[in-house]
Amino acid sequence: MVIAERLSFFAALFRVDENPELGMWLLYITIFILSVVVYKLGFAQKLSVFKSIIIYVFLALGCTILTFLGAFLPVAEGLLVAAGILVAYKVRLRKFKQEQASKR
Repeated sequence: MVIAERLSFFAALFRVDENPELGMWLLYITIFILSVVVYKLGFAQKLSVFKSIIIYVFLALGCTILTFLGAFLPVAEGLLVAAGILVAYKVRLRKFKQEQASKR
């Protein structure tokens, strides 16, 4: 069984099978950044600085687990799709609000 054939796209892109330490760090950073983007676009509210720090610490801890799963499962790819959908939603929402404001 060849491990390289079972890797997810981003894990194969970062060559986790050839250089596991650097590859897993790059995968972790990718998953963390995509998680932050999805959080900010879909769920973020105005919070105090302390509460925001707590949120991001737990997000970083959760991304550690997701990184291990992301080597063979499409975790980063799913986050990329979710971010794309949320960006499209936000663009359409902004356009809709501008149209409503211009009608008044």
